[in-house]
Amino acid sequence: MTNPTAMASKATVLRLWKDQLNLTPRERGLLSGALITLDHQLQRLEQSRLRIAVFGRVGVGKSSLVNALVGQSLMATDVAHGCTRQQQSTPWPKPVPGLQGVDLVDTPGIDEVDGPARARLAGRVAMNADLVLLVLDGDITQIELDALATLQTKGKPVLTVLNRSDCWPAEELAPLLASIKRRLPKGLPGPVVAAAAPRRAVQLNDGRIRSQKQPADVARLETHLTALLAEHGASLLLLNGLRQATSIQQQLETGRLLRRRREAQGLIGRYAALKAAALAANPLLLLDLAGGMACDAALVSQLCALYDLPLGGPAARRLLRQLGGQNALIGGAQLGLQMSLGVIRQLLLLAAPFSAGLSLAPAAPVAVAQAALAVHTTRRTGRMTARWLLEERGRGRRNQPIPISMMRRLSRTDRGLVGLMHRWPDAPTRPALKSLLP
Repeated sequence: MTNPTAMASKATVLRLWKDQLNLTPRERGLLSGALITLDHQLQRLEQSRLRIAVFGRVGVGKSSLVNALVGQSLMATDVAHGCTRQQQSTPWPKPVPGLQGVDLVDTPGIDEVDGPARARLAGRVAMNADLVLLVLDGDITQIELDALATLQTKGKPVLTVLNRSDCWPAEELAPLLASIKRRLPKGLPGPVVAAAAPRRAVQLNDGRIRSQKQPADVARLETHLTALLAEHGASLLLLNGLRQATSIQQQLETGRLLRRRREAQGLIGRYAALKAAALAANPLLLLDLAGGMACDAALVSQLCALYDLPLGGPAARRLLRQLGGQNALIGGAQLGLQMSLGVIRQLLLLAAPFSAGLSLAPAAPVAVAQAALAVHTTRRTGRMTARWLLEERGRGRRNQPIPISMMRRLSRTDRGLVGLMHRWPDAPTRPALKSLLP
């Protein structure tokens, strides 16, 4: 049994998290649609009102199924199929323990549009629905499997329904259900059978055969849905809100990391130029080495500040160990080359009075080589530091964003949802690390 008070308190926590995101005007504009969708979901969470999307191909009887569940002909149906052009919502009059209400959403057919548009439609349905009924009228097709894959990549709970079960003889129905179950992703429950608008052949007085409409047979589906929502309704509502919130978190963090990437590129470039100029101008080897080390240390400190990881304590020690180990070989090579170049440059300087200044001519290429080496090592240090910082942010579980922490707790308290989802949506995935490195 769900607790409406607990659901409202979770909605309040998510609202506080959203209000404390500290968005820039640009971020608020980019995320405006997602923020509005999240507001609507939090409102439904507060009201304990769940949405079920009836989803599938054209002509499988989605609208008829909604009408049968509602007990009224509210959704338009037609033998030509394809009547539903946009999403339509209607309340389900059947009471569900723990929920204040359930809305059934009729959706357009997924095979009326091409592949990319179909994926976008599935994505919109997944974003706005807490549970999806994937309606079939026969063995599952590739289009339906593709749509199901799209829904599941977004962590959407799905229940399959075989409509028009009255069209199949009893000896064929069981093999059909087994075939559908076999082709569904592993772990996903098999379909629930229903007959939203069954018809029976009757013979008229004049001998003609006509089909006659029969009462809808959706009792098994109603029973299954009621039991499912009574047990998992609150979790479904919360899961959808958390999924929307983590999507916002992911978009926000990715955008900020990409901006930090550009800032880090500029920062590394400035320190590389400073180090190169200092090495090229300074004639003393020890000062070269000391200045280079100080420059790299300052760069590491600035990058830590940029990526919000304070330089101090265990994090700093781990970073220094990582940099020390990975820089051992390149550092040794740099030191040997630096010393060789420095010695050559000093010898040329010492020989200048005896060669009337001619020995200074090769000093310029030596200085350029030192500067190039300084640029390379600085960029290498900066990139390695940025990689470590990004990995540290990714694997650190302290101070996780509230939606991710709440999702982890939900995954531990309601494992029964996994059967409807095929996989549990953990923390949002970040783009490839390479794309975020300066």
